[in-house]
Amino acid sequence: MSHNNNSTSANDPRQPSAAEPYAAQPVSPQDLPVEYSGFIAVVFGFAGVMFRYNLSSWLAIIFCVQSLANMKNVENDR
Repeated sequence: MSHNNNSTSANDPRQPSAAEPYAAQPVSPQDLPVEYSGFIAVVFGFAGVMFRYNLSSWLAIIFCVQSLANMKNVENDR
């Protein structure tokens, strides 16, 4: 069975002439979503230092690295 059927291309409801290229809307740095991994890293780091929990300190390091890895270019330009 062939998919190149002329009757389906004649009945195609899409209009290539009406298609417009995608243009991303500019977003200001104040409107970016909140990054929770940096905050969680601070909380776990505080708990690790104050209560001497080794697991909490390791979790703080992991969340800190995740926060740095997910950092946007907008945050680096400041």
